[in-house]
Amino acid sequence: MTGWNVYSDACSSFPVGIKTGLLNTMPSAETSPVSVLDAKRLFADWKAAPAVVLAVSGGPDSMALMWLAARWRLALKKGPRLLAITVDHGLRKEAVREARDVKQLAGALDIEHRTLRWRGEKPKTGLPSAAREARYRLLLRAAASHGASHIFTAHTRDDQAETVIMRLSRGSGIAGLAAMARQSDRGGVVLARPFLDVPKSRLVATLTKAGIAFADDPTNHDPRFTRPRLRALMPALAAEGADARGLARLASRLARANAALEVMTDGAERYLASINGAAAGSFDLAAFTALSDEIRVRLLMRAIDRAGHEGPAELGKVEALLQAMDRATAGKKPSPGAQLKQTLAGALISIRQGRIYIVPAPPRGRRKAGLS
Repeated sequence: MTGWNVYSDACSSFPVGIKTGLLNTMPSAETSPVSVLDAKRLFADWKAAPAVVLAVSGGPDSMALMWLAARWRLALKKGPRLLAITVDHGLRKEAVREARDVKQLAGALDIEHRTLRWRGEKPKTGLPSAAREARYRLLLRAAASHGASHIFTAHTRDDQAETVIMRLSRGSGIAGLAAMARQSDRGGVVLARPFLDVPKSRLVATLTKAGIAFADDPTNHDPRFTRPRLRALMPALAAEGADARGLARLASRLARANAALEVMTDGAERYLASINGAAAGSFDLAAFTALSDEIRVRLLMRAIDRAGHEGPAELGKVEALLQAMDRATAGKKPSPGAQLKQTLAGALISIRQGRIYIVPAPPRGRRKAGLS
């Protein structure tokens, strides 16, 4: 195919990277390279996007993302404008060379490239989370400045499986165990993950066939961090039947269940708003109590997140709040006085005269001074 030959020639002199993948003589469905037809299917939902930011670190997954996005755009004749962004977190000296290698391949593929740097002091704890937030902040800024409607990341089925295990270990609820979505909104830009159903081995095989090198970030194997430790457990879990395919399937089923529960919560919210002349930020206690616990937890989380000013409410704390509400009202008639008064995530939750009220809480200084 002409497109393949053009890109193969352009990258034939690309420098050998830190690590390259190897293909079996007879590739299976799990190790076969991703073809142009595969790429057209994987990226089909976004062919009308005006411009797309590609998050490219230099690792195998993101290098395959850039390579396949370029081939997809070529096959479309007129596809979205592509901008590759590499974020240098300033944590490894090798990152400068890796960003330079990404830029070289981007140039061969006729893709604009920018390297953005996370500047400033780095936290001593929670570094992976802080680095991730910094990376998305810089990607969103790049998308806004270049008129991009979407940001593509190269998360794979393997990443999805690891996310399920990570969230399971933390006791996440249904929404958390649904793990990553194929598309989600982030700061007014659509965050898209075209490879969420693709095993990493296929992306490595794709690069191997094209003769494209890639970097291997040592932090991906550093046992000081949670994800690498859980990643090391994956072979043992796979031997017991909990392989990446099965864990990703579990996430998909839980996402389906979560979507159904959200629809039910929408209906419950409309019902509560329609009865007894409900004012904004309040529920009828008896009607609320009659609902199932899962729907009540979701209703509380929505109301607290709307009214609060201290970030999203944590699931465990909302569950504890619901238990406290049930204890405070169990077998009791509506009282003119407050049966419960509690703050959570910057919201004030109170029960009085047969209603639940959820409103913004006073600032912490005023609460400490007894002015709430």
